[in-house]
Amino acid sequence: MLVSARRDAAAARWFFQYAMRMLKVAPSEVVTDAAPVYPGVLDELVPSAWHHVERHANNPIEADHSQLKHRLRPMRGLRSDRTAQTIITGHVFAQNLRRGHYELATDDPFATRVATAFTELARAI
Repeated sequence: MLVSARRDAAAARWFFQYAMRMLKVAPSEVVTDAAPVYPGVLDELVPSAWHHVERHANNPIEADHSQLKHRLRPMRGLRSDRTAQTIITGHVFAQNLRRGHYELATDDPFATRVATAFTELARAI
């Protein structure tokens, strides 16, 4: 997840390098919107990956944003990029906990997974 003031090649390059470092694997497919900066950066970083930009290809990603938008609407948006980065990162972390992407509270029922995971995190800290 990256919040950037502009969609330039440097920001795209940083994001894709960071994502690949976290994944520890080179992707075979990358789904993005049709921003003109992405093809050049992706050809440079992962030339073997298929850059999927067809219409509606990123719908699952965009639909994922709806929960965040519902939370932000009462707040009337975010005032700075730093605040946006912090709030969105926390939201993504909570969603990933709920979906079982981390080895925290994976044996718990879906409804109590986040609460149990935060209890486990509090004990670890």
